[in-house]
Parts: sequence; structure tokens; C-alpha cells
Amino acid sequence: MRKTLAIISLFFVLAMAQAQEGMRALFSYSTFYLSQNQSPYVETYLSFDAWTMQFEQVGESAWRATAEVSIVLRQGDSVCYFKKYELNSPTVASLDAMDFNFLDLQRFSVRSGIYDLEITLRDKVADGEPSVVSEKVIINYDGTHPALSSLQFISSAKPTERENILSRNGYDFEPYVSDYYPEQVERLNYYYEVYNIDREVGSKAFLAMAYVEQYETGQRLENTVSAVRKYGAATVPVYGTLDIAELPSGNYNLVVELRNSGNQLMLYKKMPFFRSNPGVKGVEISDFAATFAGAYTDEQQLDIYLEALYPVASEREKLVVADLIRRPGLEGKQAFLYTFWQKRDALNPEGAWLKYKERVDYVQATFSYPLTKGINTDRGRVYLQYGPPDFVRDEKNFVSTRHLGKGSNAYQHSDMVQSSTQGYVPDEMNYGNSRGHIYYLPYQLWRYNMLNGTDNNRVFLFWDEHRSGYYKLLTSNARGEVQEPDWERRLSRQQLSEGTTGDVGEQFNRGY
Repeated sequence: MRKTLAIISLFFVLAMAQAQEGMRALFSYSTFYLSQNQSPYVETYLSFDAWTMQFEQVGESAWRATAEVSIVLRQGDSVCYFKKYELNSPTVASLDAMDFNFLDLQRFSVRSGIYDLEITLRDKVADGEPSVVSEKVIINYDGTHPALSSLQFISSAKPTERENILSRNGYDFEPYVSDYYPEQVERLNYYYEVYNIDREVGSKAFLAMAYVEQYETGQRLENTVSAVRKYGAATVPVYGTLDIAELPSGNYNLVVELRNSGNQLMLYKKMPFFRSNPGVKGVEISDFAATFAGAYTDEQQLDIYLEALYPVASEREKLVVADLIRRPGLEGKQAFLYTFWQKRDALNPEGAWLKYKERVDYVQATFSYPLTKGINTDRGRVYLQYGPPDFVRDEKNFVSTRHLGKGSNAYQHSDMVQSSTQGYVPDEMNYGNSRGHIYYLPYQLWRYNMLNGTDNNRVFLFWDEHRSGYYKLLTSNARGEVQEPDWERRLSRQQLSEGTTGDVGEQFNRGY
């Protein structure tokens, strides 16, 4: 079964996971308002890539994947909404028919305010570790002032024949759960609602405009403008479409504006998206072949360089990379590599890339493992994301002669020794009493004096759980990294009592 990215979320830059393998799902949400009962509500959207999930047999010729999902909305310490459920994929007759996406939409009412929205996902069949993300959600509908709902990208719209979860104002709107538009998608469909505009214009007409602007400059692209006449009411739905077939690759905003009969701006809102369209030349990438990116003509090597950008890419950029490396197209990949570094250093994008490439080459040469590229290992990811550590402690056969007295929870100090036993522990060792030693699995401790300019003395501890030479991140005290509460007990193969700090724990706390 093919494995691609881990879970990726969009629109509000939610990173579900850093791993390069596992279930892939796209997440976004929108907020709306029911004028008739003055009730705001939230919609959440999850689009699962079935190919990245494990399927189980549920019949003679029937296979199905299952995701465990939980949604929590909090305000301070109070839980305002909670739902935990299992989501089944459509059933397929063969494991060769898994190349599809399936959608989950949830809707729940909530008062205006500031909330923390938390989503937890797990592939139930694969029995993998859950991935969790959280994001601030601001809901501000007061029922008296004109307001706009969220802007929603739409995949398709058709008249409602039977009311269902996708139905709204006489149509079934299927969300487009992404802000990435590949070249095969030639139209950008959108939907939003206008509330209480009648308090501004009464029942008179107003103009609802939509257009595309360049993200970096704010310049409006005149060939993408659409306008429709609407009339004032408590709720005004607006569905429209823009032709983006000739829109070059780049970062853009979808912009909507509401103007009164005097052409005065009343409301506006923006929604960012990325367009990949290498077949159409734009000013920003028309000459990329003459740049450093055009020198990379080995597409397989270029795929590796693009994949190596994950640790420093935004969630939207990760999605673009995932799409680029899944299909052939040298030109689009060269264009992305150039624009990626141009955004980070407009004056010297090549210098920025070459500096990062030194990390990539080192990681590939140092941390690669059979069937696993160095850039896909935990050590490789940390090295690419944060650079070389300021201090490394590498222990292959560390043994502590500090030991627990019988029935005691405190260590007595003595010297540390290196063992040549390659991890073999004699049967007569009596762990936890005065005659035993603590034998640790191989580990590396990396210390960074400063991370991201504000996070000082951060430590990463990697371990070789199976003595195979493959190290995984066990714990860290850096923000946003895995923090295993009883990691030293695992590193010592359960020789330490739960909650006990030993020699390696003290090394971790000191940073050396």
C-alpha cells in the first residue's frame, strides 16, 4: 500500500503531524450564522486520502478503512462541544480501488466568542498513534451589524433533491477542502453568506464582487473579476465561480467586496490559495529556467530536494510538494523550488537554498537507513528544521552504576562506566536493588543553545530501540515537539521505577 504524507490541515495552517508516512487528511472549518434564531455555528471538514489508510476485509469481496475522530471546542477550561466517532470509508471490492478521497462534514452551534478547536485523528485499522491539532477560532456575529460568513471553496454545487448535510439554500455544496489548486482544476467556486445587510441598504440592490489578487503585492487581476447584483435581506447567500485556467503558478487571495449603489465599500473578506499551473507562464516564474532551480534536470533528485523542504515549509507548501512529487513534471518542480526560496530571500534565493542544501546533503549522507532516506528520519528532520546541534552526546552502551536501594525511590551516587556488553544483561542482575546496574539502550542527546531565537537550552533525545542503528525521537523539551513523560523508563527497558530520574534523565536536564 502506498504511503505519502501524514495528516495535513489547511486554511488555518494546522500541522497534524511531521512524519512522512501515515494517514493523510485535509482539514478546514467555516463559521456561519442562522439569522432567524440568532445562532452562530461551526462547520468542520475532513477529506481523507483513502490510499494512505489501512483497509480491512468486512465481507467476502468488501474492504473498508476506518478513522477515529474526536472534536473538542473549549473556552478556557470549559468544554463547549465534544464529539467522538468512527468514520468509515466507502466499501471497495478490491484493494486496487483505493485511489479516492472521502469527506466528513460536522456542524454544531456555538455562541460568539473565542475558542480553542481541537481535532484528533487516528487510523483505527492501522492502530497508529493519534494526531492532534488545535487552533483559535473567533466567532463574532452579534445579530445587529452587517457581517460576512467564512469564505468557502466549493468543489461542486447542484440543486438539492433531498435535504442532507451538504444542503444550504436550495443547493448541495460539496466543500473543496484545500487551498491548493492544481493545473487540472480550471475554475474556483466559492460560497459565502451576508448577514444583516438590510440594516445598511434596506431592500435595495448592492453589488457582490469577487476577484483574485496577488498575495504578495495585493494587485488585482482584472481578468478574474466577477460581479452579481443582490438585494438587501437578513441573510443573502452568494455562490460564484471564477475562471483560473490561465492563472499562473503563485500565491493569491480570493477577495470578495460588497459595494452599495454609490460604489462605497461596505464589507470585504480575503481567502488565500496557491495555484500550480506550470503550463502558463507568469511574470514571477517565466524566467525560472535561468535561475539555480533550472539547473536541476534530474527529476528523481529534484523530488528528494522538494521532499527535504517539509521541515521548513508551511502546511500549504507541504501540500503542494506532496502533489508535485506524486506526478511527473520537471518544470513545475523547478518553478516551486525557485519560488520557495525567493519568498524567503528575495535578494539572494540561491544563497538561501545552497545554505539549506548543505544540511540536506549532510542529512542524506549521515542519517540514511536502508529503505529510509535521511531526510525522512527523526534526526534528519530535526537537523533540517533547526540546524546542527551545539552539543551531541552519543552513547552506544551506557551503564549506570547508580542504583536503587531495595524498596527505595532515590538514587545513591557513584561513578558512571561504559559497558562492552552490547546491551546483554546477565540473568543474575537484580534491577532496583543494591546489586544491580542500569543498562540503557543506545541513545543520542542533542542540545541547542537557542531555538527560534527565544527557546534556549532545548534538548532532543533519540534512541535506538532495537539496536538496529535506526534512531527515533524519544522526547524533547522544545516547544511543539514530542514530550514523553516516562521516557527514561523506556530507554532503560523498564529497569527504572515509574517516575524515577536516573543518570540519563539528569543528562537531559543539564543538556549534556
